Order: sequence, then C-alpha cells, then structure tokens
Amino acid sequence: MDIGIHVRDLNAWFGNTQALYNINLEIPSKHATAIIGPSGCGKSTFVRCLNRMHETVPNATVKGNVRIEDLDIYGKGVSPVTVRRRVGMVFQKPNPFPTMSIYDNVAAGLKLNGLRNRKQLDEVVERSLRSAALWDEVKDILKKKSGASLSGGQQQRLCIARALAVEPDVLLMDEPASALDPISTAKIEDLIFDLKDRYTVVIVTHNMQQAARVAEYTAFFLLGNLVEFDKTETMFTKPTDKRTEDYITGRFG
Repeated sequence: MDIGIHVRDLNAWFGNTQALYNINLEIPSKHATAIIGPSGCGKSTFVRCLNRMHETVPNATVKGNVRIEDLDIYGKGVSPVTVRRRVGMVFQKPNPFPTMSIYDNVAAGLKLNGLRNRKQLDEVVERSLRSAALWDEVKDILKKKSGASLSGGQQQRLCIARALAVEPDVLLMDEPASALDPISTAKIEDLIFDLKDRYTVVIVTHNMQQAARVAEYTAFFLLGNLVEFDKTETMFTKPTDKRTEDYITGRFG
C-alpha cells in the first residue's frame, strides 16, 4: 500500500495549551481517510497541520514531521505556499470569493501561480468543474454570476473545484457537508467517492454513517491523542480499543 501522508511525532499547541500529542499516522495514498472523534479532540487541528494552516493562528506552534509523498512540509526552507499547492483544503462553511465570477473563483489559484494563457485557463476551469460535478449546472453562467450566487451545496462544490484546479496531491476536507441539506450532502459524498481514486482524501466528520460510506480508513482521535487507526469496516465492527467502541456506539461524544 502506498502512503500519501507520513506523520511522525506531531504535536501542536495554541499558546500554552497542547492540542495534539505525539501523533504517528500513515495515511494511504489515493484513498479516503476519515478523522472522527468528539468536539475538541483535535481533528480540525490535525488536518490544519497537514497544510501548515495551524501556524497562521496567533501563538500557535507545531513540532514533528509531516511528509506529503516526497515533501517534508515542515522542512527547512519549505514555503507554506508550496505546501498548499500540493495540499488543497475545503472548509466546513463554503467560502467562494464573493466578488469573483464562478470562472474566476476556479482560476484564482492558477492566476496566482502565474498562468495567463486563456486557452489553458479555460481547459483547467472546465476540467476542475467537471471533477467537482458542477460543470453542467454552471457552464452557461460561468462569467455572468458570482460564486456567492450559487446554492450552499453548489458553493461547496465550487470550493472543491477551486482546490482541484492547482492539481494537488492531497485534498483535506473539514466537515464539508455539515452545513448542507441531505441532497447536497449526498452529492458531496458521491464526489468524494469519485475523487479518492485520484487524490489522497482526508475528511473530518462527526457523522459516523458518512465515514462508513466514503472512507476506506478511519482514525479516531480523543483529547488530542490518536486512539486507533484501521480500515473503516474493522473500526466499526471490531475496534481494538474500548474507547473507540464506546464512541462509535454512542456511549459518549
């Protein structure tokens, strides 16, 4: 099994408060891995450490090693911008650029990286929107409507298209469907199912059923510690740690 993300002895703090304790985890390449656990257990902090967003918080610090395939993301001289080109991020609340058209939302990262060729931009925008299962819904209004004019579910898929446009190796998703209606949630889950063949996908979710539906592997976090990591089917049927079983069966959390 190829490993897409190697995490070694990862610790994270907010000021003097430690949020993650010695996380060691190998996340399989081109699969979906769910991160589960109760609120405040370190799930979002963990995924934000995977693309160096944690350090954007004032007084936040990280120690440890994270390698995305051949890139040591906390290595000496490695730019966070370089890391985020290879590690896309989709947040809980859709965040399209409100003053930009649908087209420009998708093309924003490409233009930031210096791509100006109109034909190439057109091709990548279409490919990214198709990959995000949004092309057919917006192809006639690409430059006429802003990203903010779309429905919540469409905005989230637009944000996924924006992340995919720069051709990352990894796609991080922090509860991408928690603010969406059931129909939009189903579309996002179908999309994750399609994307995991091409990208290493890491999804934070509170929804046990969602983890079971979309992820081949699951990691259970509790109080900043990684309690258990295994194939999702094994985690949900024969967990090795009693705390995992108690959480999955609803005894706490």
